[in-house]
Amino acid sequence: MADSNEMTINLVVLGKTQTGKSATGNSLLGSADFESRLCPSSVTTCCSLGRSGRISGLIRRNGCESALRVRVLDTPSYPHSALSKQQVRDTVRAALAQHFGEQGLHLALLVVRADLPLCPDESHDTVQLIQEFLGPTWKNFTAVLLTHADKAQEAGYSEETYLQSASSTLLSLLSSVQHKYIFLDNHNSIIREERNTVLRKLLNFIQRNNYQVLLKHSKE
Repeated sequence: MADSNEMTINLVVLGKTQTGKSATGNSLLGSADFESRLCPSSVTTCCSLGRSGRISGLIRRNGCESALRVRVLDTPSYPHSALSKQQVRDTVRAALAQHFGEQGLHLALLVVRADLPLCPDESHDTVQLIQEFLGPTWKNFTAVLLTHADKAQEAGYSEETYLQSASSTLLSLLSSVQHKYIFLDNHNSIIREERNTVLRKLLNFIQRNNYQVLLKHSKE
């Protein structure tokens, strides 16, 4: 925190290639810090930290309005078209220690496409990596962002009917993270109102966790 009237939240985005991790990070920051584009190969090859400006009107502390700053760590995915699993693991672990080793991590955002089925093997591999990155308390510090929710809506699904039709694999994942999930409309996520709605939900998750942070050190 820079001062008593300002709060900083630290986030890391994780997930498979082409799920929209970098685009999600840009939406949360209100910027274009991270390269995001359609590509037949993995776009992100290294970790990158982005920082937002001061965001007003979202939080009040001790009866006064506080400004919010958001820090987002974008990460390469696994499977990756150019990096091995060990390279991805080492790169992300080192970046978490470098950027959030002292201040701590508030939430890991697991990005999953709402318009594609989540398969058991895919979920298992992803959760295994998150456990390696965050440790045994990973469930307390993880939320799921379901991107491309606009495509699910175009197919006639509301949030309620989508979850009623979701695979047991996805429902189990959402349950494991204590139902901390957000549907993200990729068309509207760059609009300020939509961005603020998502940030309010993330702040609610952080508050539910009593504002705890996860400290990561490179020698873990």
